Amino acid sequence: MKKTVLTVLVIGALAAGSLGSYGKTSAAGSTDFRDVPSSHWAASAIQSAVTAGYFKGYADGTFKPGAAVSKAEMAAILGRLSDQPVDSSVSSRFTDVPAWAEEGVKAAVQKGFIDPAAYSSGKLNANAPLSRGELAVWLTNGLAKVNADYGTALKDVTNTVVPAKEYFTGNLPAAQKNAVAVAMGTRLMSVGEDKQFGIDRTTTRAEVAVLLARYEAAAHKQPADFQGLQELREVGLTGTNLKVIAPKYKVIPREMFTYYDDSYYDNAKITDDFSKVRNKELVTVTNYADVKVKNWIVISPYATGEQRSIYYPVFLDEGQNNLLRGDYYSFPEFDMTIKGTMTALQAGSLIQSPTIDALFSPRSKASSAYSISKIDDYNVGFGAVFKDKNPAYWGEGLLHFDKALVPEVKLTSKDGVNYWVRSENK
Repeated sequence: MKKTVLTVLVIGALAAGSLGSYGKTSAAGSTDFRDVPSSHWAASAIQSAVTAGYFKGYADGTFKPGAAVSKAEMAAILGRLSDQPVDSSVSSRFTDVPAWAEEGVKAAVQKGFIDPAAYSSGKLNANAPLSRGELAVWLTNGLAKVNADYGTALKDVTNTVVPAKEYFTGNLPAAQKNAVAVAMGTRLMSVGEDKQFGIDRTTTRAEVAVLLARYEAAAHKQPADFQGLQELREVGLTGTNLKVIAPKYKVIPREMFTYYDDSYYDNAKITDDFSKVRNKELVTVTNYADVKVKNWIVISPYATGEQRSIYYPVFLDEGQNNLLRGDYYSFPEFDMTIKGTMTALQAGSLIQSPTIDALFSPRSKASSAYSISKIDDYNVGFGAVFKDKNPAYWGEGLLHFDKALVPEVKLTSKDGVNYWVRSENK
């Protein structure tokens, strides 16, 4: 992998008024802007970005950390990243780039950040503020240029569950979903306090200063170094993050069902590949509804730091852990077609699994803040019937490791495939 280093390739100063003029910089490399106190959340990153030459301050001694950055300005900054692979044969072809930014935009295109083909109008809308959604696309394009596996990751997450409110409310544009997922999985970008990624929000000078440092960190790593990205890829490809979060769950060994004849269980159809049953009609214990499981998220409540699931803040509240014997939380996403009438209790009887449970939905404050679809959204109580014939919601169960607590997880599709796994702690 070719590493990206945040050093400046001196190609000339930007025109006055584009990113500001230089502020004070001490020999030690610290900046002295009156609107960036040492307590500012981005002070260190701003100092580094100014010292490296990516930003300038203003003549009045300010940095304006909250000011929006335009597309042309960001392109010029990205175009200065040295050691980013360059394809000189690519043309920017944009017709609306100001003269001061032409070389920078050209460099950003040739270094893989901006794909001209994505702008069918031939215009970058260069003077418009850069949105966070578009910035996610640019940054992840750049990572894909540095390391081809990041490009593969951008494809792998097409069908993933993105841990942002816009995903759960259906407001995450398909054209930006993959980039947002990879940007979050590599810790380049994250959601705000409102749980929104902020697709349409503008990007500020302070945020860009921080993102430059994060980009360097991601470009120096392999995609596999980020557990969150591994989860997003696994969910995208298979529908579950089980093998990342609970790798001790393995396919049921053949000797476990030797007491059945071969006509009862076809060994070739026993699998631990969740993609084999994802979104397929499942065999149910009761016949109240046709059931599909779209996704299945597993979370360890004990993990901390970088080992914590990227989905923890979506489904669990901080410190939420009232489980016994090392259990994990399990969150399946159901898609049902009710045949006649069905109550919540009857929904819980469809699969009859403590792990893949349709009776309860996530009960955390976090899940409500993210607007996750729940069983209660369909106006049902234990004795009341569903008001919608096609409910789609998240359930909540437990993944057990203790053999005394039914650690096996079994789903059978109507075409005969058995997803059948259990913990090695047997």
